[in-house]
Amino acid sequence: MLKLIASSRIHRLHPTVLRPAHDSASPLLRVLSSLGGLSHRNTNVGGRYFFCSDSGDGSDQVVDAGVKAAEESQSKASAIVPTYPRPEDYLTVLALPLIHRPLFPGFYMPIFVKDPKLLAALQESRERQAPYAGAFLLKDEPEADPSVVSGSDTDKNVYDLKGKDLFNRLHEVGTLAQISSIHGDQVILIGHRRLRITEMVSEDPLTVKVDHLKDKTYNKDDDIIKATSFEVISTLRDVLKTSSLWRDHVQTYTKHIGDFTYPRLADFGAAISGANKLQCQQVLEELDVYKRLKLTLELVKKEMEISKIQESIAKAIEEKISGEQRRYLLNEQLKAIKKELGLETDDKTALTGKFRERIEPKREKCPPHILQVIDEELAKLQLLEASSSEFSVTRNYLDWLTALPWGEYSDENFDVTRAQKILDEDHYGLTDVKERILEFIAVGKLRGTSQGKIICLSGPPGVGKTSIGRSIARALNRKFFRFSVGGLADVAEIKGHRRTYIGAMPGKMVQCLKNVGTANPLVLIDEIDKLGRGHAGDPASALLELLDPEQNANFLDHYLDVPIDLSKVLFVCTANVVEMIPNPLLDRMEVVAIAGYITDEKMHIARDYLEKTTREACGIKSEQVEVTDAALLSLIENYCREAGVRNLQKHIEKIYRKIALQLVRQGETIDATIRSAQSIEPLKDKVDSDELGVVTVQKENSESVEGSNTEKVGETCDEVDMVQTGLSSEQSQGLEVAKESEEDKEIEKVLVDKSNLTDFVGKPVFHADRIYDQTPIGVVMGLAWTSMGGSTLYIETTFVEEGEGKGALHLTGQLGDVMKESAQIAHTVARAILLEKEPENRFFANSKLHLHVPVGATPKDGPSAGCTMTTSLLSLAMKKPVKKDLAMTGEVTLTGKILPIGGVKEKTIAARRSEVKTIIFPSANRRDFDELAPNVKEGLDVHFVDDYMQIFNLAFGDEQSQDIKDSGYQSKYTRI
Repeated sequence: MLKLIASSRIHRLHPTVLRPAHDSASPLLRVLSSLGGLSHRNTNVGGRYFFCSDSGDGSDQVVDAGVKAAEESQSKASAIVPTYPRPEDYLTVLALPLIHRPLFPGFYMPIFVKDPKLLAALQESRERQAPYAGAFLLKDEPEADPSVVSGSDTDKNVYDLKGKDLFNRLHEVGTLAQISSIHGDQVILIGHRRLRITEMVSEDPLTVKVDHLKDKTYNKDDDIIKATSFEVISTLRDVLKTSSLWRDHVQTYTKHIGDFTYPRLADFGAAISGANKLQCQQVLEELDVYKRLKLTLELVKKEMEISKIQESIAKAIEEKISGEQRRYLLNEQLKAIKKELGLETDDKTALTGKFRERIEPKREKCPPHILQVIDEELAKLQLLEASSSEFSVTRNYLDWLTALPWGEYSDENFDVTRAQKILDEDHYGLTDVKERILEFIAVGKLRGTSQGKIICLSGPPGVGKTSIGRSIARALNRKFFRFSVGGLADVAEIKGHRRTYIGAMPGKMVQCLKNVGTANPLVLIDEIDKLGRGHAGDPASALLELLDPEQNANFLDHYLDVPIDLSKVLFVCTANVVEMIPNPLLDRMEVVAIAGYITDEKMHIARDYLEKTTREACGIKSEQVEVTDAALLSLIENYCREAGVRNLQKHIEKIYRKIALQLVRQGETIDATIRSAQSIEPLKDKVDSDELGVVTVQKENSESVEGSNTEKVGETCDEVDMVQTGLSSEQSQGLEVAKESEEDKEIEKVLVDKSNLTDFVGKPVFHADRIYDQTPIGVVMGLAWTSMGGSTLYIETTFVEEGEGKGALHLTGQLGDVMKESAQIAHTVARAILLEKEPENRFFANSKLHLHVPVGATPKDGPSAGCTMTTSLLSLAMKKPVKKDLAMTGEVTLTGKILPIGGVKEKTIAARRSEVKTIIFPSANRRDFDELAPNVKEGLDVHFVDDYMQIFNLAFGDEQSQDIKDSGYQSKYTRI
């Protein structure tokens, strides 16, 4: 919106004033009273005047350009001297670009002139007593949006325009403006009359020829013009009620220009409206007074709507602020009243009382150094202002200190029988873990108190490491808290943040104690083998203090900064791979390995735990479904061969979901049969009534009807009999069935057997590990440990070519470095044994051999395949197959010694699954085998060896010297 300039420094340039002859009545009243005076000329205002107001004394001043010229020529100040030449005599003027809005006659506008030449030309014109220039609005760029406000960058681009470029960007119609004053690069312009550019005279500075425009003649007594002007004034009056800024415009304008005429009214409304520059330019270009009034009316109407919106926004904000202030004052008064009555204390007193009340029950059990810190912090809290940042830090610190369970312990369960029962209820097997927990309880019972321990449960995924922790807590009657450290890379998560940081918090252990409310919980630290390490420190090193029985009695959290006794806490950690745990941390833990479940254990778990839980979750009753043992066994062996039971649980859930869908569909079918049967009964009643009606008609008309009619009635009766007969024979049977179904809606029991197992879980994922019923020459079955638990692994060796001195060994099967070295050792050992057994046999010296481990897509590595590779090489060299149903595992040295291996249980289970009868283990693994359950060892012929010659005698005994009968099978092997 254009601003009317009312500056004392401008008026100092116009010391000569002319008092208007009219009275100094209220400007607003004079605007309204001018409604009747628009039709006649106001005698108090004559000539051509342009106006400004002096804010210093508030007096009305009317200054003519001729007066100013007379002042400069030191003429008398009391007379109005006409200017010469007159404004309409200026036909060539300097062109001044206006960026934001056009200049209307009778209004001031300050502009900034950045062009030194143009500024000098304006100064020169003013000194030559020709202080006039043309003010023209600048057109927008072709791609610019006129509704978007231009920024400083656009202004800079406009200042760079000169010559023809500037001329082409100017609107044709502008305003003849008097140069009121020049201060630096600021020029104050006063609009006089409308101009139209005709042609360009010079480019720098831009000078143009203009025509002076006059309003078109109009009838002052025209009713339409009067009505339009009255509506404009009425709208302006409504706007003046809401906008003080508009009132200032009216007061300033009416003081100087006198009463409104129709053209002045239109210019005034457009000038002070908030319309964009193109709409204002449209009003400036319009010479028809009536059309100009209509355009102005549209603008002021829009301004009225904006004023209403502004008023509603201001009212809403004012109500909101006043409501909040009123509520605040009432709350403060209420607090003061309660404080005077003793009903409530201030915030600091209330907080202090809350903290003292919280710590009072624990005071006898709380350590003295903790009480000292709490008392010091409470005293500090009283001295701090509630608005200070230190106040909130101290308050939070006291909140944590008083919330911890200092000296509070839960009553432990020392009943070994009860603990055994609880552990057996939740988990099947896991004898080692259960035995260790029972030992812990027994020691605590004998001592009368229990100490904390650090136990690490290691094993493959899905064997129940995490869930057994919850069962242990229930058996010991301890609170349970679990947090995972997988991917943890910030030490502050373990030991807390310093209190100096914004948003600081204690570590996980302090949070644990606050949550459980006792100082002797069971804390399960999950995935301890997956600790991360980042820029915030090494969490594994931070756990050393937490998991050290000698140090955690005085565990120091960075946030609390006071020692905490964690010696009563039982820590249970879980890990998949123990080797991934740092050695210093592993040294502080007691590792209990959970190897996994064998088939029999999985059968019991599926029957007693998984199936029961899944059936309840799916809403299925036990009498509605039956899963046979054969189906479960097939599911375990062909779909869920991994060590854990998580995948087995997923498959059982999948089976029961499909059973649930099948049962729902059966129920809907029975309901549909009942509904159809219920719709049959009305049909039968209708047939009976129709038959009765026919017979009645026949009896009533038996005497009056003739023979032909009697025959027709008889035919009708026959048809009714046929319908009834058909109904009773077909639909009555369905009706009886429906009634029986309605009486007891027994749904057929769903049977899941080995034959239809694929309908529920799809095709088998695993197939038999055993490739050969009788291993051919050069093939030996080994045993391997995998993340799935264990599997059989074949070592195949074949002859490639023979030549003097061509002895070599080629390896395939994606073998790791350890297995490659084992193959080279096996080759050397085999050559030595063959030289001892058959000195004349030069097979290894002159033969190029190829050793392959099947399933090449699976990476393989480990130190337990040496004896298997040696046996495979010797079998090929001596052309003897190994004993049937034989599997072996063990690492061989260059001297033929057999070294121990790991994963005895998994490898034994894999051998049983492949129906292997004879297994060869290193002698050092006898203790591991003896610890296995009897059902795992049952039916196996196990040999423990410490030298390879023992394996040689077992694998190549005299009873196994028969030849291979299946030559086709041998040729197939040779192609491998």
